[in-house]
Amino acid sequence: MLKEKLSQIPHLPGSYQMKNKDGIIIYVGKAKNLHKRVNSYFNRVQTGKTKKLVSEIKDFSYIVTSSELEAFLLEINLIKEYDPKYNVLLKDDKSYPYIEYIDSPYPKLKVSRYLNIKKKDSKKLFGPYPNAYAARKIVNLLNRLYPLKKCDGNPKKVCLYYHIGECLGYCEKKGTLEEKEMMKKEILGFLNGNDKILKDKIMEKIESLSKALNFELALELKKELDYLTIVLDKQKITIQDFTNRDIWGTYFENGYISVQILFLRNGKLVGGYTDLFPVVEDFISDMEHFMTLFYGRHEIPKEILLEQELLTDVLQEYFEQKLVYPQKGKKKDLLKMAIENAKINLENEIDLVLKKEKVTEEANEELRKILNLEILDRIDLFDNSNLFGDWSVSGMVVFKNGLPAKNEYRKYKISFDKNDDYNMMREVIYRRYQRALVEKTEIPNLIIVDGGIGQINACKEILKDLNLKIKVCGLKKNDKHRTNDLVDGDTLELIDIKRDSNVFHYLTRMQDEVHRYTITYHRTIRSKGSIASVLDGIPGIGAKRKKELIKKFGSVTNMEQATKEELQKILPEEVAESLKSYLRSRKEEKENRK
Repeated sequence: MLKEKLSQIPHLPGSYQMKNKDGIIIYVGKAKNLHKRVNSYFNRVQTGKTKKLVSEIKDFSYIVTSSELEAFLLEINLIKEYDPKYNVLLKDDKSYPYIEYIDSPYPKLKVSRYLNIKKKDSKKLFGPYPNAYAARKIVNLLNRLYPLKKCDGNPKKVCLYYHIGECLGYCEKKGTLEEKEMMKKEILGFLNGNDKILKDKIMEKIESLSKALNFELALELKKELDYLTIVLDKQKITIQDFTNRDIWGTYFENGYISVQILFLRNGKLVGGYTDLFPVVEDFISDMEHFMTLFYGRHEIPKEILLEQELLTDVLQEYFEQKLVYPQKGKKKDLLKMAIENAKINLENEIDLVLKKEKVTEEANEELRKILNLEILDRIDLFDNSNLFGDWSVSGMVVFKNGLPAKNEYRKYKISFDKNDDYNMMREVIYRRYQRALVEKTEIPNLIIVDGGIGQINACKEILKDLNLKIKVCGLKKNDKHRTNDLVDGDTLELIDIKRDSNVFHYLTRMQDEVHRYTITYHRTIRSKGSIASVLDGIPGIGAKRKKELIKKFGSVTNMEQATKEELQKILPEEVAESLKSYLRSRKEEKENRK
């Protein structure tokens, strides 16, 4: 039947969707000629990831489009909708920090991360900065040198920053329009590449502090200037026209593509991005997909330099002629540098990647055979956490093809505060898979619960009610809280696994991951609950201020150590004084009990 269906595919552009035995879409691609592309999966010998993909294909569908670009855009939308397991590019949700200048309602600087940027969305963004520390350091320095708005919220009275000359008093509408415009001009001038503005400003401040005999602050600024000089020296000017560019270097070998992207901002090399991934379709198609995914999360610069073979009609039309293949001069040298870096990265990483992939795949395959499963490409793991029945939470982590799929991790706050692992497991399993059935999201081949027979039975009871047939196992820990036994959910017997085997280390890794994820969430909830209970009943602290205090300080200890001035960034002076007094007496009372 599949052979007959293949012969009927038209020789037209479009997007195709490969499906497994359960009808789930496991790969989405696009083609200029659907007939040739889809048939190519079955009429030639495949290797690597493509071989594994083909082994799972039991059916396919396709959508014909009027052009290759239209097929390309459809492919992107379908991948976003179905998240197929073999469309593996850029699934880590990684984004780089930018320095963002905010104009309205008050001038302000902050470090921002954006996964989706479309022509800056009218935002004034500078970067990306590969080093978040450097971005924060620059923002902090600019905040010290210029009277920007620094506090959160909209206080009614000026605060300490105004009195020490580090704010124009926006809450009381102080400061002239000329002062604000001059400040904006200098800050944007520096962020656009004019280093002299900031260096002169720092030297002016140092001289002023020295004359006032404030040598400690002057020394601090001198250190800031030295740090800034180092950072700026590293960002040497490479092209004098100050145009924002990305340079794409690639290297393809052994079924893997290595990508090195260099970021040039305002003529300066500010860092880069490196990635290494297996080819599923072919080099050109996978790179077309990778580039569009990358620029779905990052600002598209004015110019993108790349190799000639990537100047495809699809990419040229998609990026509106911003792609350039440089053939001489500094641009050509930069492209060569990016390609060389991509090559070095592949040569350095490929052995480690292949070894890790082999060990993981072997462990996952061994576990599949032990549990007698037909397929094992997704595992959901659950863990519960509570403290004497308070702040009960559960966590779920997901492993796909042996690797953690962190964008699919989930946290669950249990609806009751009671030390009852059985009913906690029942609640979280019901919430997870009832929603999966309603939203038609991916169902795992295996569920592992952190615990023994009680948790297994709770899980199986809910799965039966939902009419779901999923293999369930339990992972028991020993008295040292280390992975000890795997319990078969069908027979409730221990499965014999050698302690030095890859599959045992694989299970240990998964159990450690779900425990770490859940306990971290539990600590966060517990900390917030502790602060909330301390703040209850203090006059002047309502729900909104309580939320701001929890967000800023995170724990009672941090709040106790905070100065009155720090508390006043959120609270009025008299309320801050009351809170400080209460925290002081509370601490003394605790110490007296010891």
